[in-house]
Amino acid sequence: MISKFRTLTGITTTGTPHLGNYVGAIRPAIEASHRDDVESFYFLADYHALIKCEDPARIAQSRLEIAATWLALGLDTERAFFYRQSDITEIPELTWLLTCVTAKGLLNRSHAYKAAVDRNIADSEDGDAGITAGLFMYPVLMAADILIFNAHRVPVGRDQIQHIEMARDIGQRFNHLYGNAYRAVARTDADPFVLPEAVIDENVATLPGLDGRKMSKSYNNTIPLWLPTKDLNKAILGIVTDSRAPGEPKDTEGSNIFAIYQAFASPDETAAMRQAFAEGIAWGEAKQKLFERIDAELAAPREKYNALMNKPDEIEERLLTGAKKARERSAPLLAALRETIGLSSPAAPGSRPPSSTETVADSVAAPQWKRYREKDGLFYFKLVDGDGALLLQSQGLQRPDEVGLVIAELMVMGGHFPHVSRATLAMDGRVEVVGEIDGVRRALATLAEVEKQKRAAKAAHD
Repeated sequence: MISKFRTLTGITTTGTPHLGNYVGAIRPAIEASHRDDVESFYFLADYHALIKCEDPARIAQSRLEIAATWLALGLDTERAFFYRQSDITEIPELTWLLTCVTAKGLLNRSHAYKAAVDRNIADSEDGDAGITAGLFMYPVLMAADILIFNAHRVPVGRDQIQHIEMARDIGQRFNHLYGNAYRAVARTDADPFVLPEAVIDENVATLPGLDGRKMSKSYNNTIPLWLPTKDLNKAILGIVTDSRAPGEPKDTEGSNIFAIYQAFASPDETAAMRQAFAEGIAWGEAKQKLFERIDAELAAPREKYNALMNKPDEIEERLLTGAKKARERSAPLLAALRETIGLSSPAAPGSRPPSSTETVADSVAAPQWKRYREKDGLFYFKLVDGDGALLLQSQGLQRPDEVGLVIAELMVMGGHFPHVSRATLAMDGRVEVVGEIDGVRRALATLAEVEKQKRAAKAAHD
């Protein structure tokens, strides 16, 4: 029985968030992240953005705006995993591993690819004209996003269900080919990948845009989420209505004004607005009530958003901290997958950590990482063995999250590649190998085994 379900949501960084994004995706996701039975992963899908957008400035600005949006709206990054896709180096590597087991015929059936081909043919062009390999391979990258964290559930719109089904197919193929080898490497009874499920929330609102169609950047009918008060009022005044006069009863069914109001209002407020429609409220008055309701909900977050946008370094620090936290999950899995498929160095005789029946704590005095800050303002770490002898010493690093990322890389190298060299462990001058190289390897292997046992114990508990 799983005590916590892992859910994962990606946000493509190609534009400015609008009210439809907030109501349909951001607000329900943040609410779900506070549940005790959910472990939430949210990421800025900036690799995916490159498929749709070739404007570097737009992507950079969108990354900043979307990160600030989630933080301003109350995402608890202590509970949830919040990171940029491009900061998780294991994702592109896993994409390639999955590419090598993915049938081209499966990718040929992707709706996005088929739609692009059909448009070309309709325009009397070659079917593949202008179609990039990025668009064709999009489903594999999306599968890697999901599988690297073994998400159980992926909330999506109906147009994205096929991509989750493809991620299942790709993960299942990898499990079939490499499952036995992985179980031997990881000392587990589980497959490498959990097969994800698409989650469609029928209760999540789909907002109409200014013209009555679904609010979407592609229709150019959106109301940006963080408009200043005066501009928000002006945008709402531009929502299309019918010609019924004040005093004439109005239908709530099919009304853009009522649909947007209901997405923000309480049941009692919605009932009052429904009555006002029946009594013939003027469209101008209805729009004013809609503006006041939206502004009341967004005023405080808007202030936080503007403050964050003026502090890009703070946003960057939060994202890097999130990437460190996420890579503590992704790096060990990718390292085990590399060993599974034969890409790691063979273990030297006697270098394998203790067996699963003998815990590391029982077999040796465990080595330790020690992290600290010096008077120069820089952050350092060192690795000492069970007797306290110094094995590794870092150079000064600018930020505390860099310490965690470097340690994670060392854990992957030393824990899974017993022949790793002194030069490699030096991390381009960021780390000095002080102790004997064999002692360093053994210490890293021991720490890696400790982490593996912790994960196994947690998985057994879950």
